[in-house]
Amino acid sequence: MITLQRIAPSNVLAFKTVRLRALQDSPTAFGSTYARESQISDEEWLERSRRWTREGSIGYLAFDGDLCCGLVACYTEEKSPDRGHIVSMWVDPAYRRSGVGQTLINGIRTWATSSGLRELMLMVTSINTGAIRFYERLGFRMTGRTEPYPNDPAFVEHEMTLQLRA
Repeated sequence: MITLQRIAPSNVLAFKTVRLRALQDSPTAFGSTYARESQISDEEWLERSRRWTREGSIGYLAFDGDLCCGLVACYTEEKSPDRGHIVSMWVDPAYRRSGVGQTLINGIRTWATSSGLRELMLMVTSINTGAIRFYERLGFRMTGRTEPYPNDPAFVEHEMTLQLRA
């Protein structure tokens, strides 16, 4: 059974490990790189874990028993406090298409709804067609807004949104 744990200082090692695995496995899915984040100090990882416990943000790790198999985070926008930005979404390849991704997004939706958010948004690279289809199945829609992918200008990122309430 998959369980979610909120990212916090108490599970910072699992957070660091799964984030680095994600960057190695899916380098074009993130705005950062393994080379950059593998150099981050343990103190900075601890501070990152604390950020996901502050008001207006949340991060989840997905576990299958003791094995961390997924990650997602969300924060509210300063200029639009009723809008949440989903970031760092990743599921271990061995767990894809098994419901882990949906469990992670459902965790974010529950938090967002209880926080009074009206909309969730995310950016997804144009070459990540599997992720685009996954988000569409969950109700996300393309907005038409794009921007260059920060690690390779040959790709673009598409903005997708999900309306939570009218």
